[in-house]
Amino acid sequence: MKILVINAGSSSLKYQLIDMKGEKVLAKGICERIGIGGKFTHKTFDGRVITKLVDMPNHSSAFDEVKNALVIGEGKVIDSLSEVSAIGHRVVQGGSKYDRSVLITPQVLKGIDELAALAPLHNKAHVQGINAATAAFGADIPQVAVFDTAFHQTIPPKAYMFAVPYEYYEKYNVRRYGFHGTSHRYVSARCFELLGKPDGKGTKIITCHLGNGSSITAIKDGKVIDTTMGLTPLDGFMMGTRSGAVDPSVILFLMEKEGFSPREMDEILNKKSGMFGISGVSSDDRDIAAAIEQGNRRAKLAWDMRTYEIIKYIGGYITALGGIDAIVFTAGIGENQPRLREEVLEALAYRGAKIDYEKNKAHGQEIEITTPDSTLRAFVIPTNEEIVIARDTMEIINR
Repeated sequence: MKILVINAGSSSLKYQLIDMKGEKVLAKGICERIGIGGKFTHKTFDGRVITKLVDMPNHSSAFDEVKNALVIGEGKVIDSLSEVSAIGHRVVQGGSKYDRSVLITPQVLKGIDELAALAPLHNKAHVQGINAATAAFGADIPQVAVFDTAFHQTIPPKAYMFAVPYEYYEKYNVRRYGFHGTSHRYVSARCFELLGKPDGKGTKIITCHLGNGSSITAIKDGKVIDTTMGLTPLDGFMMGTRSGAVDPSVILFLMEKEGFSPREMDEILNKKSGMFGISGVSSDDRDIAAAIEQGNRRAKLAWDMRTYEIIKYIGGYITALGGIDAIVFTAGIGENQPRLREEVLEALAYRGAKIDYEKNKAHGQEIEITTPDSTLRAFVIPTNEEIVIARDTMEIINR
């Protein structure tokens, strides 16, 4: 069985074609700058790479590029589109309505669209991607929605409610939802296996998805009890360009002083803040580290602020969990930044974390980075959100 995994953004479309026999990625790629020009990149399992500039006015034209690349030309990996058994879609916001992956029906598609107010940049794009997939592959191919928010639906009300008038929760569903759910789900399941408790029962772990967008999740007995992102992915600790949590009065103060509109303020908080806003250098962790080596004080401040916030959230979650068995580092920074992992774990020495400094030098590989006598275990586990989507899709269409 071959599953096509899709992650549609407002101006992009990422994909992977996975042969579920052996879970082998046959091809993957990205359509960029949809509607504003277009760049298409396609890579095959045996190292062939196709990159071209091509006009893609909408998601339907992007899907045409994808399906053509799969079956014809230099990047061909299958003989016919009929070999694709199903399509799995990443959907950012499932609200309180979807606590698991579901087969996409007209009713589900409508539900995803109705939740767009909670994720306007994402859910509208997902709807476009689903419609484009239907146009490209036909109405008969089954499609499945896998929600970023679903894994976090076990969070109790005391953790997901915001202290604003309750009527806004009733009227607009204003609450904490959490994101990066497929990533936290994948690495936590792998961590349970490494701990010898594959069902997660009797475990207390914290998973750290650290990338340009970042979130930390507390998981007890295999279920999420809290996570850093909130109504949107802006909440939590500082990220590449996102501010993370700030005093709401700061936002009101700046809007009044600078005359910012809500849209302008949103742009500042999401795209001009975080590591980029503080350092003035870049949102890329590698650039920040290089600037620190050159003596850039603002870059060092940005680094120290983020590390402190991560440590603070982990400390709070250890208390909420009533203890800690393991910490997982994943995503671009979590998998490839030994220095950050070292600083976080050194701050947790009081909890029994003992770093194996040699193993901690690892990049992008699964490895335990604490010593055998460490009472708090720490793992680097590369995430694989696409395989989670593919597995859910296969399970649902088989069922």
